[in-house]
Amino acid sequence: MATENQGINWAGIGLRIFFATILVMATYNPTAYSYYDWVVYSINDFDPLVVLAGIVLLIGWSVYIRATLRSLGPFGLLLAFAFFGTILWLIIDRELVAVDNITVVTWMVLVIMSFILGIGMSWSFVRRKMSGQVDVDDSDGDD
Repeated sequence: MATENQGINWAGIGLRIFFATILVMATYNPTAYSYYDWVVYSINDFDPLVVLAGIVLLIGWSVYIRATLRSLGPFGLLLAFAFFGTILWLIIDRELVAVDNITVVTWMVLVIMSFILGIGMSWSFVRRKMSGQVDVDDSDGDD
Protein backbone atom coordinates (compact mmCIF):
# COMPACT_ATOMS: atom_id res chain seq x y z
CA MET A 1 0.00 0.00 0.00
CA ALA A 2 1.12 3.50 -0.72
CA THR A 3 1.70 5.73 2.24
CA GLU A 4 -0.46 8.76 2.85
CA ASN A 5 2.44 11.18 3.29
CA GLN A 6 3.35 11.46 -0.40
CA GLY A 7 2.14 14.98 -1.04
CA ILE A 8 4.16 17.78 -2.44
CA ASN A 9 3.93 21.49 -1.84
CA TRP A 10 5.28 24.59 -3.54
CA ALA A 11 8.41 24.44 -1.39
CA GLY A 12 9.13 20.91 -2.61
CA ILE A 13 8.70 21.93 -6.23
CA GLY A 14 10.84 25.02 -5.66
CA LEU A 15 13.56 22.92 -4.03
CA ARG A 16 13.63 20.56 -7.00
CA ILE A 17 13.88 23.51 -9.40
CA PHE A 18 16.61 25.05 -7.22
CA PHE A 19 18.75 21.89 -7.36
CA ALA A 20 18.09 21.55 -11.10
CA THR A 21 19.32 25.13 -11.50
CA ILE A 22 22.49 24.34 -9.57
CA LEU A 23 23.07 21.29 -11.78
CA VAL A 24 22.50 23.18 -15.02
CA MET A 25 24.50 26.26 -14.04
CA ALA A 26 27.37 24.23 -12.61
CA THR A 27 27.64 22.36 -15.89
CA TYR A 28 27.60 25.43 -18.14
CA ASN A 29 26.85 29.13 -17.89
CA PRO A 30 28.07 32.23 -19.74
CA THR A 31 30.45 33.21 -16.95
CA ALA A 32 33.88 31.67 -16.53
CA TYR A 33 32.67 29.66 -13.52
CA SER A 34 31.32 26.36 -14.84
CA TYR A 35 32.46 22.79 -15.31
CA TYR A 36 32.69 23.40 -19.05
CA ASP A 37 35.15 26.26 -18.57
CA TRP A 38 37.06 24.29 -15.96
CA VAL A 39 37.58 21.46 -18.45
CA VAL A 40 38.47 23.79 -21.32
CA TYR A 41 41.07 25.69 -19.30
CA SER A 42 42.62 22.57 -17.79
CA ILE A 43 42.53 20.35 -20.87
CA ASN A 44 46.32 19.90 -20.86
CA ASP A 45 46.48 19.09 -17.13
CA PHE A 46 44.83 15.79 -16.31
CA ASP A 47 43.35 16.42 -12.88
CA PRO A 48 41.39 13.73 -11.01
CA LEU A 49 39.35 16.45 -9.32
CA VAL A 50 38.02 17.55 -12.73
CA VAL A 51 37.12 13.94 -13.53
CA LEU A 52 35.43 13.46 -10.14
CA ALA A 53 33.39 16.64 -10.59
CA GLY A 54 32.39 15.44 -14.06
CA ILE A 55 31.22 12.12 -12.68
CA VAL A 56 29.20 13.86 -9.95
CA LEU A 57 27.57 16.10 -12.56
CA LEU A 58 26.88 13.09 -14.78
CA ILE A 59 25.18 11.32 -11.87
CA GLY A 60 23.05 14.42 -11.23
CA TRP A 61 22.09 14.72 -14.89
CA SER A 62 21.25 10.99 -15.02
CA VAL A 63 18.95 11.26 -12.01
CA TYR A 64 17.18 14.38 -13.28
CA ILE A 65 16.85 13.25 -16.90
CA ARG A 66 15.64 9.78 -15.98
CA ALA A 67 13.06 11.13 -13.53
CA THR A 68 11.92 13.79 -16.00
CA LEU A 69 11.53 11.27 -18.82
CA ARG A 70 9.64 8.84 -16.59
CA SER A 71 7.44 11.56 -15.16
CA LEU A 72 6.63 13.62 -18.24
CA GLY A 73 7.22 11.05 -20.96
CA PRO A 74 8.42 11.98 -24.44
CA PHE A 75 5.19 13.80 -25.36
CA GLY A 76 5.09 15.72 -22.07
CA LEU A 77 8.74 16.68 -22.51
CA LEU A 78 7.95 17.90 -26.02
CA LEU A 79 5.06 19.96 -24.63
CA ALA A 80 7.26 21.42 -21.88
CA PHE A 81 9.93 22.48 -24.38
CA ALA A 82 7.22 23.86 -26.69
CA PHE A 83 5.64 25.81 -23.81
CA PHE A 84 8.86 27.36 -22.52
CA GLY A 85 10.27 27.80 -26.02
CA THR A 86 7.18 29.75 -27.01
CA ILE A 87 7.55 31.95 -23.93
CA LEU A 88 11.17 32.62 -24.97
CA TRP A 89 9.99 33.36 -28.51
CA LEU A 90 7.33 35.75 -27.16
CA ILE A 91 9.89 37.60 -25.02
CA ILE A 92 12.21 38.01 -28.00
CA ASP A 93 9.34 38.87 -30.38
CA ARG A 94 8.06 41.61 -28.04
CA GLU A 95 11.64 42.91 -27.95
CA LEU A 96 11.94 42.56 -24.18
CA VAL A 97 15.31 40.95 -24.91
CA ALA A 98 17.34 41.51 -28.06
CA VAL A 99 17.97 38.33 -30.00
CA ASP A 100 21.57 39.39 -30.59
CA ASN A 101 22.20 39.58 -26.84
CA ILE A 102 23.56 36.04 -26.69
CA THR A 103 24.43 36.16 -22.99
CA VAL A 104 20.90 36.99 -21.87
CA VAL A 105 19.35 34.47 -24.27
CA THR A 106 21.77 31.81 -23.00
CA TRP A 107 20.79 32.56 -19.38
CA MET A 108 17.13 32.29 -20.35
CA VAL A 109 17.64 28.94 -22.06
CA LEU A 110 19.54 27.63 -19.01
CA VAL A 111 16.72 28.77 -16.71
CA ILE A 112 14.19 27.07 -19.01
CA MET A 113 16.20 23.84 -18.83
CA SER A 114 16.26 24.14 -15.03
CA PHE A 115 12.51 24.63 -14.89
CA ILE A 116 11.84 21.66 -17.17
CA LEU A 117 14.10 19.39 -15.10
CA GLY A 118 12.65 20.64 -11.81
CA ILE A 119 9.06 20.27 -13.00
CA GLY A 120 9.92 16.87 -14.44
CA MET A 121 11.17 15.78 -11.02
CA SER A 122 7.93 17.01 -9.44
CA TRP A 123 5.35 16.11 -12.07
CA SER A 124 4.45 12.62 -10.87
CA PHE A 125 3.61 14.10 -7.45
CA VAL A 126 1.53 16.86 -9.03
CA ARG A 127 -0.27 14.40 -11.31
CA ARG A 128 -1.00 12.12 -8.36
CA LYS A 129 -2.35 15.06 -6.34
CA MET A 130 -4.54 16.26 -9.21
CA SER A 131 -5.89 12.86 -10.26
CA GLY A 132 -5.84 10.95 -6.97
CA GLN A 133 -4.21 8.02 -8.76
CA VAL A 134 -1.27 6.10 -7.35
CA ASP A 135 1.60 5.04 -9.61
CA VAL A 136 2.68 1.41 -9.71
CA ASP A 137 6.11 2.49 -8.47
CA ASP A 138 4.46 3.90 -5.33
CA SER A 139 3.16 0.60 -3.99
CA ASP A 140 5.08 -1.29 -1.32
CA GLY A 141 4.75 -4.74 -2.82
CA ASP A 142 4.37 -6.20 0.70
CA ASP A 143 1.04 -7.97 0.31
